[in-house]
Amino acid sequence: MLEGYHFQNAYITRNIEKALETFRSRLGNGEEVRSFEIEQEIWTPKGKGKAKQKLAFVWVGNLQYELIEPVEGFVDVYADDLPDDDSMKFHHINMRVDDWDEFRAKVDREGWKIAIEGQSGDQLKFLYLDARDTLGHYLEYVWCSPERWEGLTAGMKK
Repeated sequence: MLEGYHFQNAYITRNIEKALETFRSRLGNGEEVRSFEIEQEIWTPKGKGKAKQKLAFVWVGNLQYELIEPVEGFVDVYADDLPDDDSMKFHHINMRVDDWDEFRAKVDREGWKIAIEGQSGDQLKFLYLDARDTLGHYLEYVWCSPERWEGLTAGMKK
């Protein structure tokens, strides 16, 4: 299921600082980086729990690059596929949907396999569909309030 506005490509790594250095030195970007560590409650097929990870966001034109370093907790969706070294590995694309309830009902109706689901207050909801058997990667979908979207796109070149 591909729908919504594709705005992000995401990569996993064992070393987010090294990945950011790659953006700065080899990819010619990374001056405007938002990076932080986050711990949040999520649901996975294994259950519900906290996931702690380091994140960095880099905008290149209208495409955001997300870098993810899993730290601890319910991070299997990332940690299970990490490269053996400190390089980056492609993990998923992310699409914004306008109507979360309609989208979520469609996921249930179509029986898509959910790998992870969570939210940040009432301003942002997300889930990953496991599309590895057809596309070779996960599909993340996000809904967020207009105010949250404005904050997320602050570094985008408009």
